[in-house]
Amino acid sequence: MVKLVQIEAFFNNAGPVLDVRSPGEFEQGHLPGAVSFPLFSDEERAEVGTCYKQQGRDAAVELGFAIAGPKSVQFIRQAKELAPDKRVRLHCWRGGMRSGSIAWTLEMAGFQVAALEGGYKTFRRWVRATLAAPRPMIMLGGMTGTDKTSILHALVKQGAQALDLEALANHRGSSYGGLAMPPQPSTEQFENLIALEWAALDPAEPVWVEAESRRIGTCRVPDELFQQMEAAPTLEVTRPLSERLDLLVQLYGQVDPEDLVVATERIRKRLGGQRTQSAIALIRQHDFRAALAIILDYYDRTYRYDLDRRQKQIPQVDITGLSAEASAQRLRQAVPHLFNDLPLPVESASLVSALASE
Repeated sequence: MVKLVQIEAFFNNAGPVLDVRSPGEFEQGHLPGAVSFPLFSDEERAEVGTCYKQQGRDAAVELGFAIAGPKSVQFIRQAKELAPDKRVRLHCWRGGMRSGSIAWTLEMAGFQVAALEGGYKTFRRWVRATLAAPRPMIMLGGMTGTDKTSILHALVKQGAQALDLEALANHRGSSYGGLAMPPQPSTEQFENLIALEWAALDPAEPVWVEAESRRIGTCRVPDELFQQMEAAPTLEVTRPLSERLDLLVQLYGQVDPEDLVVATERIRKRLGGQRTQSAIALIRQHDFRAALAIILDYYDRTYRYDLDRRQKQIPQVDITGLSAEASAQRLRQAVPHLFNDLPLPVESASLVSALASE
């Protein structure tokens, strides 16, 4: 008999997670780490759905068995490769016939199967609830080129908690943010990835998060999280323009110049025709520093406009000449002094006290 388990027990069970939905459903969003193990292809799923609408449930079930039945041996062999110990977890969309069919087949072959009650829909409800869970946050702001992402990573190495949204989105946030990066996940998958990291964080300790807009490339930051980000205290790191240009040339200097040109064309309306043409000409001459200086002027003005619009005073921390590791240390030392009067959650006191004693 198929063992139905609740979401927390599903997470804690042993074995790979087999997602038996169609490849298209899996691509749209899935449990991070799950393996696509489709009962039907996208075309077969559409065929069964059409049959259901036109001829009813019984006819659709018969068609489903006719399609999936011959695949049983393939399912068993594939499952043995994925789980030599014959312990698997699986789910479909809502814990219905697709997961039941695969579970029955694998159990007949001697597998121990744990099926997620309610299927992927249950997981998505868990995602929404998890993203809404409050966490004390410290936002890390700063103009483009201040190396905020490297500082986040250094904070983690020094024992702090951080959520790197740009890494999860495979995008650095600007028109140039997708260059030399893997393809972006769907917004749904982005939410799934965030939720798993969010759930693993210690709720008694603040989380450092880089200040972002609502969209990171094509991924949208979940509303539940963005509202917390908007309300969180913020620190702004500052570097001289020369250092920021050095860092940006190091980051984008190895990128195909024509990719830089395409990214620059995307902001033509905001950068202005003359500046766009000048920047593109400099890129094609491989004078990346001069080109980035033109582009950075636009991003700096946008950044300041956004700060003025929010009418929010943000403490600044000068990190001129500092490495990411030294910058992180300076930020951690600054937190107790700059945020001493801020209404951080009571549970944040442990970190602030620890920082103050260092």
